[in-house]
Amino acid sequence: MAGSRTDYGHDGVGASGSWADELLDQLRPGARDIGRVAAWLAATIDAEVSLQDVTGTLLAGDRLPAADDLIMDVATGRIASAAVHTQGRHVRLAGLGHPVTKGVLAVARSRPFDRRATDIVARTVWVLEVLLRERETVSAERRLDRATSDLRLAILQLLMVGDIIAARRVAAGLWPGLFDTDTACVYVLEGHAARRDDLAEDCQEAADGHALIVRCPAVDEHLIVVAPIDRGQDRAGPELRTLVGERPDTFIGGSVRQNLVQTATAYGQAVSALAVARFRPDRAAVYAERTHPERLMNPLALRGWADRLLRPLDDLPHHTRAELLATTRLGFSFTAVKTAIILGVSRNTVRARMERVEGLLDADFSDLTTRAAVQLALNTQAAVPDGPRPPATPPAGVTELLRTDPLLAWADGLLGRLATDTRDLRRTVRTWIAAGGNAERTAQVLGIHAQTVRDHVRSAEPVLERQLLAGGSDLYEVVLAHLALGDLDEPAVGRAKRDHPDVTVHE
Repeated sequence: MAGSRTDYGHDGVGASGSWADELLDQLRPGARDIGRVAAWLAATIDAEVSLQDVTGTLLAGDRLPAADDLIMDVATGRIASAAVHTQGRHVRLAGLGHPVTKGVLAVARSRPFDRRATDIVARTVWVLEVLLRERETVSAERRLDRATSDLRLAILQLLMVGDIIAARRVAAGLWPGLFDTDTACVYVLEGHAARRDDLAEDCQEAADGHALIVRCPAVDEHLIVVAPIDRGQDRAGPELRTLVGERPDTFIGGSVRQNLVQTATAYGQAVSALAVARFRPDRAAVYAERTHPERLMNPLALRGWADRLLRPLDDLPHHTRAELLATTRLGFSFTAVKTAIILGVSRNTVRARMERVEGLLDADFSDLTTRAAVQLALNTQAAVPDGPRPPATPPAGVTELLRTDPLLAWADGLLGRLATDTRDLRRTVRTWIAAGGNAERTAQVLGIHAQTVRDHVRSAEPVLERQLLAGGSDLYEVVLAHLALGDLDEPAVGRAKRDHPDVTVHE
C-alpha cells in the first residue's frame, strides 16, 4: 500500500518504531494474516521464511531446502525446535502449536542469529500460533455451521415427505421439544442472495429457538421457516414479519395453520403468499383464507372416495407408500428439478417415483384433471389420516363428488368472474387445462398464437385470485371448478385412458 512501507535499518529493526510494536500490530482485526507475518519476519531480520503445516503443505513464504528428517521430527513433536548450519546458511526450525504441532516455521539467514534475531523469531512463533489457532477455530465453526445447516435441511426434507416421527427424532438432539406439536405455519422469506446468511442469522435471533430456519436448497434468495404452533400460539411469525418490515427489499409469505404432515402443502401456500407480498406496502402476506372446494364436500364421502382412489397403493410397505405419495404431492406443485432439490434426491428419482404411482393408479399425470383429482385425494388422506369410517359406497368419481349445490355455487361464482372480459378468457383457460397446460396445443385448438394463450391465462390469474401458470394447488382448484360445472371430462383415474399422448404438462 502506497505510503505505508517501513524502512528497515542494517540492524533489522524498523526505523519508525520497535519491532515488538510492529509485530503486535499484526494482531489487529483486519490485519491478521500469516502471510503478512511471514513477510514481516523475513524483512525485519533479513531472512528467508517458510511456514508449512504438518503434512508439508506450504502455508506462507517460500519452501526452503532443509533436512527432511529434521523437519519431520519437529512436525511430529519429537523435538520442539532445531538450529542447523547447512549449505552456508544458518537455519532455525520451530514447531507451532504446543502440545500438538500445527505447523513448522523455518527461517534461514546468511548471517548467524544474534540475540535480537532470536528474540524476534521466538515472538513471531507465538503470534503465528495465535493466528493458526484462530484459523482452526474459524474453520471448526464453519464446519459446525455447515453440519447444522445440513441437519436443518434434513429435518425439513423429512417434514416434506410427512415422516414426522423421524423429523422429531433428528431435531431432538439440537432443538428439544421444537416439534412436540401437531401443527405449524410455514414462511418463505425472500431477500438478496448475497445477504441471505445475514438474514438467516437475524431470523434465528428473532425466532428465539421457536422455529426451524432453513436456507432453501432450490432458490438462493429464499429462507424457509417452519414455525410450530405451541399451545395455539405462533411465536415466530410476528417476529419474522417485524424483521422484514425493518429490512428493505425483503419479503415474507406465510401459510395458514397446517398439520405437520402437510408441511409440503403449507410450503406451497407460503410461496403463493410470497408472490402477493411483493406487491404489498408492508412486503408481507399470508395465504388467503378463502373457500376451498374440499371444505364444501361431505367429509365422509370425500374420505371414502380418496381411500378408494388410492387403494392400489395400500399393499406397499408403509415407508415406501409414504415416500411415493409425498414425492407425488410435491411433484404436482413444483418442477421435477425443484422437487428433487427440496427432497435431496435426484431428478430421475422424483420422476421414477411419480411414474410408479401413475402406473399403480392406472392414471395419466399429463392430464391436469387427473392431477387435480389425485392431488385432492392425497391431501385428503394427509389431512385426516385417521378419521371416522367412510360410507360403504363412496362416490364413483370426482365429478360425482363435486356435483352438490354448495360446490356448484362455488364453481359458478369463481369461473363467472371471467365473463366480464371480452377476450373470452374462460374459454381459453378451459381449453388450456384440457391441453395439459400446453400453450402451443391450446393455440392450435383455438386458432390463436401461443403467446396470446399465455397472455389470456396470465390475465385470468388476478381475476381468479389464483396462480395458474406456476401450477400447484391454485391451478387444481380451478380445474375442480370446471369439473364441477361439467366443462371438462371426468378424469381417467383407474381406467387406462390416453386420449392425448402428445400433451405435455407444465413444469
